[in-house]
Amino acid sequence: MQETTAREQILKKIRTANMQKADNEYSNVDLRADIYPPLDDDLDIIFAQELNHLDGHFVYCADEQEFLDNISRLFNANKLNKVHIKDKAITKLLSNVDVEICSNEARAENINISVTACEALIARLGSVLISSKQESGRGLNFIPDIHIVIANRNQIVETVKDGLALMTDKYGDNLPSMTTVISGPSRTADIEKTLVLGAHGPRRLIVFLTEDNLI
Repeated sequence: MQETTAREQILKKIRTANMQKADNEYSNVDLRADIYPPLDDDLDIIFAQELNHLDGHFVYCADEQEFLDNISRLFNANKLNKVHIKDKAITKLLSNVDVEICSNEARAENINISVTACEALIARLGSVLISSKQESGRGLNFIPDIHIVIANRNQIVETVKDGLALMTDKYGDNLPSMTTVISGPSRTADIEKTLVLGAHGPRRLIVFLTEDNLI
């Protein structure tokens, strides 16, 4: 009986609270307004700085030849002779680079490095926006030890909201089933509060930014 009485008392307090209407102090807040202060530099510079802060790597390329030279040096410096690519445009772009290109792999642990495109680069966060509608699919963004992303200047936006708007313009009502923001290499500090890179995905994230759309 005492339990029922206590329950009734609680319900009575709830009913009383519901009858007392309080004014909303924030009814005039514009929830769609920008929350960031104005940027004091160009979007590509902001993105590069933020990506570097996240332990990512940024490589600027003025033209196609500079891109091919830079990515060839990367492959040679890391002694990489095999790369996984599913995007036909990227495969064509790297066709003259001295590296074996694989588009399919039965065992995920054999995928050490991948090259993919992206939907957008988020300058404020230094992050890469990807989706399941890209030719590379989902796996090549998360499985390999090294993930290389190719983007062009027109894909740099200020915020995630701007990136989603770019995708809406691209896909209309047929949006991807999966959209993900990648912020630097995969990391965790769950074990003894020690930061470990490559815990749940790539250990290195390298973004090549080109002036023109090469893919």
